[in-house]
Amino acid sequence: MKKFFVLAIFTLSGGIMFSQPDRWQQRVKYSMDIDMNVQTNQFTGKQKLEYWNNSPDTLTKVFYHLYFNAFQPNSMMDIRSRELGKIFNGNRPDWDTRVKDRILNLKPDEIGYQKIVSLKMDGRVQKFDMKETILEVKLDKPILPKTKAVFEMEFAAQVPLQIRRSGRDNPTTQVRYSMSQWYPKMCEYDYEGWHPDPYVAREFYGVWGDYEVRISIDKSYILGGTGYLQNPNQIGYGYEKPGTKIPKTSGNKLTWHFTAPNVHDFMWAADPGFKHLSGNVRDSLVLHLLYKPNSSNNKLWEDILDNAAKALPFIEKNFGGYPYRQFSFIHGGDGGMEYPMATLLASPGAWLHEWLHNWYYGMLGTNESLYAWMDEGFTEFATDRVKAFLENNPGFPHQNNYNSYFSLAKSNKEEPLTTHADHFNTNFAYGAASYSKGCVFLEQLEYITGKQNFGKIMLEYYRQWRFKHPNAADFIHVAEKVSGMKLDWYKEYWVSTIKTIDYGIDSLWEEGGKTKIRIRRIGQMPMPIDFQLTFKDGFKELHYIPMYLMFGDKPAEDDSIQRIVYDAWKWTHPTFVIETNRKLSEITVAEIDPSQRMADLERKNNRIELKLY
Repeated sequence: MKKFFVLAIFTLSGGIMFSQPDRWQQRVKYSMDIDMNVQTNQFTGKQKLEYWNNSPDTLTKVFYHLYFNAFQPNSMMDIRSRELGKIFNGNRPDWDTRVKDRILNLKPDEIGYQKIVSLKMDGRVQKFDMKETILEVKLDKPILPKTKAVFEMEFAAQVPLQIRRSGRDNPTTQVRYSMSQWYPKMCEYDYEGWHPDPYVAREFYGVWGDYEVRISIDKSYILGGTGYLQNPNQIGYGYEKPGTKIPKTSGNKLTWHFTAPNVHDFMWAADPGFKHLSGNVRDSLVLHLLYKPNSSNNKLWEDILDNAAKALPFIEKNFGGYPYRQFSFIHGGDGGMEYPMATLLASPGAWLHEWLHNWYYGMLGTNESLYAWMDEGFTEFATDRVKAFLENNPGFPHQNNYNSYFSLAKSNKEEPLTTHADHFNTNFAYGAASYSKGCVFLEQLEYITGKQNFGKIMLEYYRQWRFKHPNAADFIHVAEKVSGMKLDWYKEYWVSTIKTIDYGIDSLWEEGGKTKIRIRRIGQMPMPIDFQLTFKDGFKELHYIPMYLMFGDKPAEDDSIQRIVYDAWKWTHPTFVIETNRKLSEITVAEIDPSQRMADLERKNNRIELKLY
């Protein structure tokens, strides 16, 4: 067992709530008992769900997700994947290569299903209607505002072959069970109403609450996942306290007992061949690693624990504290997929991105279906920054995401970021938009507000909206309060439209003993402009032009360069003229946005090198 000790930047309790905006949200408490048959790949479950209706609304129905039902021939997921396969990006079908047409070919013992045996509310039998991956329950009595209802359910399920995220017997990983989206889960009800999104492809949204889960499974299996193991000294497998003698079990099964406070989902994985390592990062946090060893990449797996320990202080300093007492990196799934307190990894390379999801998916918890870019994009941004820290790379960390966005913007397939995650016309457009354009959103925000303001924005966003399901307007409101600028225009242009940024140097000339330079806005999206002049003697001037709709100025980011601040550029005006007291013959380089943080679609016209004799 390895030990890791680092300075704790933040120590937070999962149950502590900071002062935050006053927005009601529902609350749940799950108690589940699961009995798994590893021969049939089926399990039965009993679920008690306490549901607090904290809304001002009277609820006459509720909805559950039944995710496993997507893995049946002719399901919405199956048809959608096959239809996308008819669209080509070059010579490549647009479908998810993990799904393709595989669902269509599943045999009866390979499909997934969740069947509801019985359902009661407050002891009374309820009528329900199963609509593939959504269960609609029409209540015999409404749930009144500010009251609690208790649902009791018995269900049966079959684990599908590994197709997407969850499943069994992935031939690539050789992991037996990746148990995500595995139980009937109450849909979210928020200020916009119910969100019974069918499981078509991507993204999730859940109600925060507490979980108590008991899983009975063949005693040769080793488990890891969300939550804290309550009976480690009975289970063993590296969870027990050092020196503990594990009692022998009389039957063929062990019951693993987990609890998880203040999370919005629960994932677990199981395999008899898992190797389990763990390390204490600090007294209040242990990291677990469970993987299936082979000769090729064992070191890459085990490096995760060392790298995570090195990264955590930087992460918490820049993005907020990790509030739980454990995190598990687990071999499984079909790529990389995040869950509270745990992630499934088909290979070790995706560990950092998936771990950082626990900040934006796990603790901030936006509705990913509507704001996928606030989860994937923010996580991608943080991943770039943390990776650069780990590699001690001082260069620009986001270039790959900028290039991906540029490719999207020039493809004629871009759709606004306001598009529902399942409703993008192509997987290509969804991926580049939510990951890369979402990442660029934050880097450009730093360009607009300045580095110091931006760092404060990210931490204040975490502080105010942790455990609150923020939306895009909530984030922008935080950014406005911290920076003192109006920023709603930025959200409108970048999120609600596909308008692009393109500025160019139009002309240079001398007039009245001064050099004047005209800048032209070619693209349809206005931005503030940093314009840098470099002279023959090495002196530099930064000419800063705020954009009119900002109603504020970015603070100077580099005191070593003289900065000249202009009146704001009105977005209705296509050109703007700056001037310097130096002669034109003294200028060697004139450049728009030397930091290249502005996602200018055509940078060839941003820089001029003057060779005047």
